[in-house]
Amino acid sequence: MIKKNKKDTVIMNDDIRVKEVRCMGEDGHQYGIISTRDAMALADEQGLDLVLIAPDGKPPVAKIMNYGKFKYQEEKKKKEARKNQKVILVKEIKLSVKIAENDVSYKIKHAREFLAAGNHVKFRVFLRGREMANPQAGVEVLNRVWPMVEDIGVMDKNPRLEGRYVNMLVFPKKDETSKK
Repeated sequence: MIKKNKKDTVIMNDDIRVKEVRCMGEDGHQYGIISTRDAMALADEQGLDLVLIAPDGKPPVAKIMNYGKFKYQEEKKKKEARKNQKVILVKEIKLSVKIAENDVSYKIKHAREFLAAGNHVKFRVFLRGREMANPQAGVEVLNRVWPMVEDIGVMDKNPRLEGRYVNMLVFPKKDETSKK
């Protein structure tokens, strides 16, 4: 029995402990319900492995295959799927309640670059000390910021208080050219 982890347990060859199995060949040929010994003999004849693919079936289903080649192809498919995944980065822009207008415009310039590159942008207003008594001031800062990025972004979360921060998440807009 080959065990890599708990969910990847494969019963094959001499580890099969049932009397008879529904046997399939590597090419899809159905041998029907035969004894496990006969199935093992068929697999040995072809120089392949007998792998139990449905141990809960009545009778269990076994397939004659090259298990090493099968595992290699599965790993190759997983690797290809990982390669085609798109990694989403969330960039963070930190602001404060008492931020000056030129500082806001500078940070918005960076946020627009991030959105143009296809990244998500999280705007955070940190509330210090007595600013916690008036979290609406942080929401107002984010409401001032939103019109500056709404032409290239989509607001996912409205500005809301989370702990000492008021957060707003913005995604890049999907343009028609990328859909085609």
